[in-house]
Amino acid sequence: MRLDLTLYLVTDPHLCAERGLVETVVAAVRGGVTLVQLRDKHASDAVLIDQARRLKAALAGSGVPLIVNDRLAVAVESGADGLHIGQDDGDVAEARTALGEAAILGLSVQNLEQMAHIDAERLDYLGLGPVFATPSKRDHAEPLGFAGLASLVAASPLPAVAIGGLKAEHATAVRDVGAQGAAVVSAICGQPDPEAAARAFFTR
Repeated sequence: MRLDLTLYLVTDPHLCAERGLVETVVAAVRGGVTLVQLRDKHASDAVLIDQARRLKAALAGSGVPLIVNDRLAVAVESGADGLHIGQDDGDVAEARTALGEAAILGLSVQNLEQMAHIDAERLDYLGLGPVFATPSKRDHAEPLGFAGLASLVAASPLPAVAIGGLKAEHATAVRDVGAQGAAVVSAICGQPDPEAAARAFFTR
């Protein structure tokens, strides 16, 4: 499946609760979201597998891949299109073996030291950030700002998506430093109209 990082939606169970997870994602995809990551740090594997299967069915025919955050077993069991892991959330080689060569595999990178140790041959993209502090992830690393993001993008051997506190007004700045796109949570999930919120990223 084609990897397009232009507008990468990371779901949040609380921000999506009122409208509904599937309904939020479908609306956001109508607005232009190009990749969806299912993220819920507290749900059981069984719950996430069910959610991933429902999202996969809803996304069928859209060309938009669904990847799972951190949970390799969930990604494999649900038939998701890939997996995204953090620095301490799993082994890249193990994930690639379990997922197969066709799956999308991404890794979070916060600094140049981590960048120097990535397994580029087994990965498809990197998530770089946080650009700004964000309430959707309390334990994030020190914010990079756009200068720090530019340094990481320049050092990356892989396509990169920026994440962390990004809003529609940052879309141009993200592209200007060479990132392939922006990954967002509350800028879409937390909005009354996810479709319009997603579309706003393409008008900046």
